[in-house]
Amino acid sequence: MPAAIIERIETSLVDLPTIRPHKLSVATMHGQTMMLVKLYCSDGIVGIGEGTTIAGMAYGPESPEAMKLSIDAYFAPAMIGRDATRIQALMVNLGKLIKVNHFAKSAIETALLDAQGKRLGVPISELLGGRHRDRLPVAWTLASGDTARDIDEAERMLDTRRHRVFKLKIGARDPSADIQHVAAIRRALGDRGTVRVDVNMAWSEAQASWAIPALAQAGCELVEQPVASAAALARLMRRYPVALMADEILQGPESAFDIASKHGADVFAIKIEQSGGLFAAQRVEAVAAAAGIELYGGTMLEGAVSTIASAHLFASFSQLQWGTELFGPLLITEEILTQPLDYSDFELTVPTGPGLGIELDEAKVRRFTRDGLIKATTKRD
Repeated sequence: MPAAIIERIETSLVDLPTIRPHKLSVATMHGQTMMLVKLYCSDGIVGIGEGTTIAGMAYGPESPEAMKLSIDAYFAPAMIGRDATRIQALMVNLGKLIKVNHFAKSAIETALLDAQGKRLGVPISELLGGRHRDRLPVAWTLASGDTARDIDEAERMLDTRRHRVFKLKIGARDPSADIQHVAAIRRALGDRGTVRVDVNMAWSEAQASWAIPALAQAGCELVEQPVASAAALARLMRRYPVALMADEILQGPESAFDIASKHGADVFAIKIEQSGGLFAAQRVEAVAAAAGIELYGGTMLEGAVSTIASAHLFASFSQLQWGTELFGPLLITEEILTQPLDYSDFELTVPTGPGLGIELDEAKVRRFTRDGLIKATTKRD
Protein backbone atom coordinates (compact mmCIF):
# COMPACT_ATOMS: atom_id res chain seq x y z
CA MET A 1 0.00 0.00 0.00
CA PRO A 2 1.36 3.46 -0.88
CA ALA A 3 2.22 5.60 2.09
CA ALA A 4 -0.48 7.94 3.38
CA ILE A 5 1.32 10.93 4.84
CA ILE A 6 -0.13 12.83 7.78
CA GLU A 7 -0.59 16.38 6.49
CA ARG A 8 -2.25 18.12 9.42
CA ILE A 9 -3.95 17.48 12.75
CA GLU A 10 -6.79 19.63 14.05
CA THR A 11 -8.21 19.68 17.57
CA SER A 12 -11.31 21.30 19.04
CA LEU A 13 -13.21 21.43 22.32
CA VAL A 14 -16.90 20.59 22.16
CA ASP A 15 -19.07 21.42 25.19
CA LEU A 16 -22.24 19.33 25.37
CA PRO A 17 -25.12 19.52 27.87
CA THR A 18 -26.15 16.43 29.84
CA ILE A 19 -29.63 15.17 30.72
CA ARG A 20 -29.04 15.70 34.46
CA PRO A 21 -26.26 16.41 36.95
CA HIS A 22 -23.97 13.39 37.34
CA LYS A 23 -22.86 13.10 40.97
CA LEU A 24 -19.57 11.35 41.80
CA SER A 25 -17.60 11.22 45.04
CA VAL A 26 -15.07 13.71 43.57
CA ALA A 27 -17.37 16.24 41.86
CA THR A 28 -20.74 16.79 40.20
CA MET A 29 -20.80 17.03 36.41
CA HIS A 30 -23.21 19.47 34.80
CA GLY A 31 -22.04 18.93 31.21
CA GLN A 32 -19.41 17.06 29.21
CA THR A 33 -16.49 18.40 27.20
CA MET A 34 -15.02 16.37 24.37
CA MET A 35 -11.65 17.07 22.80
CA LEU A 36 -12.04 16.04 19.16
CA VAL A 37 -9.09 15.22 16.88
CA LYS A 38 -9.18 15.20 13.09
CA LEU A 39 -6.19 13.67 11.33
CA TYR A 40 -5.87 14.59 7.63
CA CYS A 41 -3.85 12.32 5.33
CA SER A 42 -2.38 12.79 1.85
CA ASP A 43 -4.72 10.14 0.38
CA GLY A 44 -7.76 12.21 1.34
CA ILE A 45 -8.68 10.06 4.35
CA VAL A 46 -9.65 11.87 7.57
CA GLY A 47 -9.55 9.96 10.86
CA ILE A 48 -11.33 11.15 14.00
CA GLY A 49 -10.56 10.57 17.66
CA GLU A 50 -11.80 11.79 21.03
CA GLY A 51 -10.36 12.57 24.43
CA THR A 52 -12.79 12.98 27.32
CA THR A 53 -12.41 12.99 31.08
CA ILE A 54 -14.78 12.58 34.00
CA ALA A 55 -15.34 15.84 35.90
CA GLY A 56 -12.51 17.83 34.36
CA MET A 57 -9.36 17.20 36.40
CA ALA A 58 -11.15 15.97 39.53
CA TYR A 59 -10.79 12.36 38.35
CA GLY A 60 -7.26 12.34 36.90
CA PRO A 61 -4.29 14.40 35.73
CA GLU A 62 -5.53 15.20 32.20
CA SER A 63 -8.26 17.55 31.05
CA PRO A 64 -9.74 18.15 27.58
CA GLU A 65 -7.98 21.52 27.51
CA ALA A 66 -4.63 19.92 28.40
CA MET A 67 -5.13 17.25 25.72
CA LYS A 68 -5.74 19.89 23.07
CA LEU A 69 -2.65 21.85 24.07
CA SER A 70 -0.41 18.77 24.19
CA ILE A 71 -1.58 17.52 20.79
CA ASP A 72 -1.22 20.95 19.18
CA ALA A 73 2.21 21.65 20.70
CA TYR A 74 3.84 18.21 20.87
CA PHE A 75 1.96 15.38 19.16
CA ALA A 76 1.20 17.12 15.85
CA PRO A 77 4.78 18.33 15.15
CA ALA A 78 6.06 14.82 15.85
CA MET A 79 3.51 13.21 13.49
CA ILE A 80 3.12 15.52 10.50
CA GLY A 81 5.00 14.12 7.53
CA ARG A 82 4.96 10.57 8.91
CA ASP A 83 3.27 7.51 7.36
CA ALA A 84 -0.23 7.21 8.86
CA THR A 85 -0.43 3.50 8.05
CA ARG A 86 2.41 2.63 10.46
CA ILE A 87 0.24 3.02 13.53
CA GLN A 88 2.19 0.89 15.98
CA ALA A 89 5.48 2.53 15.00
CA LEU A 90 3.94 5.98 15.34
CA MET A 91 2.60 5.23 18.81
CA VAL A 92 5.93 3.78 19.97
CA ASN A 93 7.70 6.91 18.76
CA LEU A 94 5.18 9.13 20.55
CA GLY A 95 5.73 7.09 23.68
CA LYS A 96 9.42 7.93 23.54
CA LEU A 97 8.84 11.63 22.94
CA ILE A 98 5.87 12.23 25.26
CA LYS A 99 5.52 10.72 28.71
CA VAL A 100 2.15 9.55 30.07
CA ASN A 101 -0.64 11.69 28.47
CA HIS A 102 -2.66 8.49 28.11
CA PHE A 103 -5.90 10.23 27.16
CA ALA A 104 -4.32 12.32 24.40
CA LYS A 105 -2.53 9.23 23.07
CA SER A 106 -5.79 7.31 22.99
CA ALA A 107 -7.45 10.09 20.96
CA ILE A 108 -4.58 10.15 18.45
CA GLU A 109 -4.47 6.37 18.13
CA THR A 110 -8.23 6.23 17.60
CA ALA A 111 -7.93 8.75 14.76
CA LEU A 112 -5.13 6.71 13.17
CA LEU A 113 -7.16 3.49 13.40
CA ASP A 114 -10.29 5.18 12.07
CA ALA A 115 -8.31 6.43 9.08
CA GLN A 116 -6.73 3.03 8.45
CA GLY A 117 -10.07 1.24 8.68
CA LYS A 118 -11.56 3.68 6.15
CA ARG A 119 -8.51 3.18 3.92
CA LEU A 120 -8.88 -0.60 3.95
CA GLY A 121 -12.69 -0.66 4.01
CA VAL A 122 -12.89 -2.59 7.31
CA PRO A 123 -14.14 -1.75 10.81
CA ILE A 124 -11.61 -1.05 13.55
CA SER A 125 -12.53 -4.34 15.24
CA GLU A 126 -10.94 -6.15 12.27
CA LEU A 127 -7.71 -4.20 12.78
CA LEU A 128 -7.73 -5.45 16.39
CA GLY A 129 -7.98 -9.11 15.44
CA GLY A 130 -11.67 -9.52 14.65
CA ARG A 131 -14.81 -9.42 16.74
CA HIS A 132 -16.36 -12.13 18.89
CA ARG A 133 -19.70 -10.33 19.22
CA ASP A 134 -21.74 -7.71 17.37
CA ARG A 135 -23.68 -6.40 20.37
CA LEU A 136 -22.56 -5.44 23.87
CA PRO A 137 -24.56 -5.41 27.12
CA VAL A 138 -24.62 -1.87 28.53
CA ALA A 139 -25.04 -0.91 32.19
CA TRP A 140 -26.55 2.44 33.22
CA THR A 141 -25.15 4.57 36.03
CA LEU A 142 -27.57 6.05 38.54
CA ALA A 143 -25.87 9.17 39.83
CA SER A 144 -28.42 11.82 40.74
CA GLY A 145 -27.72 11.26 44.43
CA ASP A 146 -31.46 11.06 45.19
CA THR A 147 -32.88 7.62 45.97
CA ALA A 148 -36.43 8.21 44.69
CA ARG A 149 -35.18 9.88 41.54
CA ASP A 150 -32.71 7.04 40.87
CA ILE A 151 -35.47 4.45 41.30
CA ASP A 152 -37.71 6.33 38.85
CA GLU A 153 -34.82 6.54 36.37
CA ALA A 154 -34.12 2.81 36.68
CA GLU A 155 -37.81 2.02 36.12
CA ARG A 156 -37.79 4.03 32.89
CA MET A 157 -34.70 2.18 31.67
CA LEU A 158 -36.34 -1.18 32.37
CA ASP A 159 -39.63 -0.15 30.74
CA THR A 160 -37.87 0.92 27.53
CA ARG A 161 -35.59 -2.17 27.57
CA ARG A 162 -32.52 0.04 27.47
CA HIS A 163 -30.70 -1.12 30.64
CA ARG A 164 -31.17 -3.78 33.29
CA VAL A 165 -27.76 -3.54 34.97
CA PHE A 166 -27.37 -0.49 37.20
CA LYS A 167 -24.23 0.98 38.72
CA LEU A 168 -24.71 3.38 41.61
CA LYS A 169 -22.23 6.18 42.23
CA ILE A 170 -21.59 6.36 45.97
CA GLY A 171 -18.85 7.64 48.28
CA ALA A 172 -19.78 11.32 48.59
CA ARG A 173 -21.85 10.70 51.72
CA ASP A 174 -21.38 8.74 54.92
CA PRO A 175 -21.07 5.03 54.04
CA SER A 176 -24.11 4.11 56.14
CA ALA A 177 -26.27 6.51 54.12
CA ASP A 178 -24.87 5.11 50.88
CA ILE A 179 -25.66 1.55 51.98
CA GLN A 180 -29.27 2.52 52.72
CA HIS A 181 -29.44 4.16 49.28
CA VAL A 182 -28.15 1.00 47.56
CA ALA A 183 -30.43 -1.30 49.56
CA ALA A 184 -33.53 0.76 48.72
CA ILE A 185 -32.81 0.70 45.00
CA ARG A 186 -32.03 -3.02 45.07
CA ARG A 187 -35.36 -3.74 46.81
CA ALA A 188 -37.24 -1.63 44.28
CA LEU A 189 -35.71 -3.46 41.32
CA GLY A 190 -36.26 -6.96 42.67
CA ASP A 191 -35.24 -9.62 40.17
CA ARG A 192 -35.74 -7.30 37.18
CA GLY A 193 -32.26 -5.79 37.36
CA THR A 194 -28.89 -6.06 39.07
CA VAL A 195 -27.03 -3.49 41.16
CA ARG A 196 -23.34 -2.60 41.32
CA VAL A 197 -21.57 0.32 43.01
CA ASP A 198 -18.64 2.59 42.21
CA VAL A 199 -16.98 4.31 45.17
CA ASN A 200 -14.34 6.15 43.12
CA MET A 201 -11.67 5.57 45.80
CA ALA A 202 -13.62 7.53 48.45
CA TRP A 203 -13.33 5.06 51.34
CA SER A 204 -10.52 4.24 53.72
CA GLU A 205 -9.64 0.57 54.06
CA ALA A 206 -11.35 0.49 57.45
CA GLN A 207 -14.55 1.95 56.02
CA ALA A 208 -14.48 -0.52 53.13
CA SER A 209 -13.96 -3.44 55.52
CA TRP A 210 -17.34 -2.95 57.17
CA ALA A 211 -19.21 -1.37 54.24
CA ILE A 212 -18.54 -4.10 51.65
CA PRO A 213 -20.23 -6.90 53.67
CA ALA A 214 -23.26 -4.63 54.16
CA LEU A 215 -23.38 -3.96 50.41
CA ALA A 216 -23.22 -7.69 49.72
CA GLN A 217 -26.07 -8.28 52.15
CA ALA A 218 -28.08 -5.56 50.38
CA GLY A 219 -27.74 -7.50 47.10
CA CYS A 220 -24.85 -5.63 45.44
CA GLU A 221 -22.92 -7.90 43.06
CA LEU A 222 -19.83 -5.78 42.33
CA VAL A 223 -17.88 -3.05 44.14
CA GLU A 224 -15.68 -0.84 41.97
CA GLN A 225 -12.53 0.81 43.35
CA PRO A 226 -13.63 1.25 46.99
CA VAL A 227 -10.16 2.40 48.09
CA ALA A 228 -7.40 4.45 46.48
CA SER A 229 -4.39 2.16 46.74
CA ALA A 230 -3.67 -1.11 44.98
CA ALA A 231 -2.24 -2.55 48.20
CA ALA A 232 -5.44 -1.81 50.15
CA LEU A 233 -7.60 -3.29 47.39
CA ALA A 234 -5.47 -6.45 47.43
CA ARG A 235 -5.92 -6.76 51.21
CA LEU A 236 -9.70 -6.56 50.76
CA MET A 237 -9.72 -9.32 48.15
CA ARG A 238 -11.37 -12.73 48.75
CA ARG A 239 -12.86 -11.61 52.08
CA TYR A 240 -16.42 -10.96 50.93
CA PRO A 241 -19.08 -12.63 48.74
CA VAL A 242 -18.96 -9.79 46.20
CA ALA A 243 -16.56 -9.11 43.32
CA LEU A 244 -14.05 -6.25 43.64
CA MET A 245 -13.08 -4.31 40.53
CA ALA A 246 -9.98 -2.23 39.81
CA ASP A 247 -10.49 1.01 37.88
CA GLU A 248 -8.55 4.18 38.74
CA ILE A 249 -5.43 2.21 39.73
CA LEU A 250 -5.50 0.46 36.34
CA GLN A 251 -3.36 2.78 34.21
CA GLY A 252 -2.15 0.55 31.40
CA PRO A 253 -0.36 -2.80 30.96
CA GLU A 254 2.34 -2.26 33.59
CA SER A 255 -0.16 -1.47 36.33
CA ALA A 256 -2.33 -4.39 35.17
CA PHE A 257 0.61 -6.75 35.62
CA ASP A 258 1.37 -5.31 39.06
CA ILE A 259 -2.24 -5.71 40.23
CA ALA A 260 -2.49 -9.23 38.79
CA SER A 261 0.78 -10.33 40.39
CA LYS A 262 -0.59 -9.28 43.80
CA HIS A 263 -3.99 -10.94 43.21
CA GLY A 264 -5.38 -7.45 43.64
CA ALA A 265 -8.75 -7.60 41.83
CA ASP A 266 -11.48 -9.97 40.67
CA VAL A 267 -12.35 -7.74 37.71
CA PHE A 268 -10.56 -5.18 35.53
CA ALA A 269 -12.50 -2.15 34.27
CA ILE A 270 -10.70 -1.62 30.97
CA LYS A 271 -10.82 1.91 29.54
CA ILE A 272 -9.07 2.82 26.32
CA GLU A 273 -8.19 6.33 27.45
CA GLN A 274 -6.93 5.32 30.88
CA SER A 275 -4.87 2.54 29.29
CA GLY A 276 -3.23 4.87 26.76
CA GLY A 277 -5.07 3.67 23.65
CA LEU A 278 -6.67 0.61 22.10
CA PHE A 279 -3.47 -1.37 21.62
CA ALA A 280 -2.43 -0.75 25.23
CA ALA A 281 -5.92 -1.76 26.38
CA GLN A 282 -5.51 -5.00 24.40
CA ARG A 283 -2.38 -5.71 26.43
CA VAL A 284 -4.31 -5.08 29.65
CA GLU A 285 -6.86 -7.65 28.46
CA ALA A 286 -4.03 -10.13 27.78
CA VAL A 287 -2.72 -9.70 31.34
CA ALA A 288 -6.21 -10.26 32.73
CA ALA A 289 -6.71 -13.38 30.64
CA ALA A 290 -3.40 -14.84 31.78
CA ALA A 291 -4.19 -14.10 35.44
CA GLY A 292 -7.79 -15.32 35.38
CA ILE A 293 -9.17 -11.84 36.05
CA GLU A 294 -12.58 -11.10 34.59
CA LEU A 295 -13.36 -8.12 32.35
CA TYR A 296 -15.67 -5.12 32.27
CA GLY A 297 -15.79 -2.57 29.45
CA GLY A 298 -15.42 0.76 31.21
CA THR A 299 -16.11 4.34 30.16
CA MET A 300 -14.89 7.85 30.82
CA LEU A 301 -18.41 9.04 29.93
CA GLU A 302 -17.11 9.68 26.43
CA GLY A 303 -19.17 10.89 23.53
CA ALA A 304 -19.92 8.79 20.48
CA VAL A 305 -16.38 8.67 19.03
CA SER A 306 -14.53 7.11 21.96
CA THR A 307 -17.58 5.09 22.95
CA ILE A 308 -17.58 3.35 19.57
CA ALA A 309 -13.79 3.01 19.56
CA SER A 310 -14.19 1.20 22.91
CA ALA A 311 -17.04 -0.90 21.50
CA HIS A 312 -14.84 -2.13 18.65
CA LEU A 313 -12.19 -3.15 21.17
CA PHE A 314 -14.58 -4.85 23.58
CA ALA A 315 -16.20 -6.71 20.68
CA SER A 316 -12.78 -8.26 20.00
CA PHE A 317 -12.35 -9.64 23.56
CA SER A 318 -12.85 -13.39 23.82
CA GLN A 319 -14.37 -12.90 27.30
CA LEU A 320 -16.37 -9.95 28.61
CA GLN A 321 -17.92 -11.43 31.72
CA TRP A 322 -19.31 -8.22 33.23
CA GLY A 323 -20.51 -6.50 30.07
CA THR A 324 -19.86 -2.80 29.47
CA GLU A 325 -20.76 0.67 30.66
CA LEU A 326 -20.76 2.40 27.28
CA PHE A 327 -23.70 4.70 27.98
CA GLY A 328 -21.84 8.02 27.64
CA PRO A 329 -23.68 9.26 24.51
CA LEU A 330 -27.02 8.63 26.25
CA LEU A 331 -26.07 11.06 29.01
CA ILE A 332 -25.69 13.86 26.43
CA THR A 333 -28.78 15.75 25.27
CA GLU A 334 -27.51 16.55 21.77
CA GLU A 335 -27.02 14.01 18.96
CA ILE A 336 -23.75 14.76 17.15
CA LEU A 337 -23.88 11.85 14.67
CA THR A 338 -25.70 11.76 11.35
CA GLN A 339 -26.97 8.30 12.33
CA PRO A 340 -27.63 7.71 16.05
CA LEU A 341 -26.09 4.70 17.76
CA ASP A 342 -28.32 1.64 18.17
CA TYR A 343 -29.11 1.11 21.87
CA SER A 344 -31.87 -1.49 22.09
CA ASP A 345 -32.86 -4.60 24.05
CA PHE A 346 -30.32 -3.73 26.76
CA GLU A 347 -27.39 -3.71 24.32
CA LEU A 348 -25.35 -1.51 21.97
CA THR A 349 -24.80 -2.56 18.37
CA VAL A 350 -21.18 -2.30 17.19
CA PRO A 351 -21.08 -0.57 13.77
CA THR A 352 -19.90 -2.58 10.78
CA GLY A 353 -18.83 0.29 8.52
CA PRO A 354 -15.20 1.19 7.74
CA GLY A 355 -13.13 2.58 10.59
CA LEU A 356 -15.29 3.62 13.51
CA GLY A 357 -18.35 3.20 11.29
CA ILE A 358 -19.87 6.52 12.37
CA GLU A 359 -20.14 10.00 10.84
CA LEU A 360 -20.16 13.31 12.71
CA ASP A 361 -22.93 15.83 12.15
CA GLU A 362 -20.50 18.65 11.41
CA ALA A 363 -23.10 21.41 11.77
CA LYS A 364 -24.05 20.19 15.24
CA VAL A 365 -20.40 19.82 16.26
CA ARG A 366 -19.66 23.37 15.11
CA ARG A 367 -22.60 24.67 17.12
CA PHE A 368 -21.11 23.36 20.35
CA THR A 369 -17.43 23.93 19.59
CA ARG A 370 -15.79 26.27 22.07
CA ASP A 371 -14.02 29.44 20.97
CA GLY A 372 -11.58 29.57 23.89
CA LEU A 373 -10.17 27.20 26.49
CA ILE A 374 -12.06 28.05 29.67
CA LYS A 375 -15.57 26.98 30.55
CA ALA A 376 -16.91 25.70 33.88
CA THR A 377 -18.76 22.38 33.47
CA THR A 378 -18.32 20.86 36.94
CA LYS A 379 -18.40 22.07 40.51
CA ARG A 380 -16.94 20.74 43.70
CA ASP A 381 -19.39 19.49 46.30
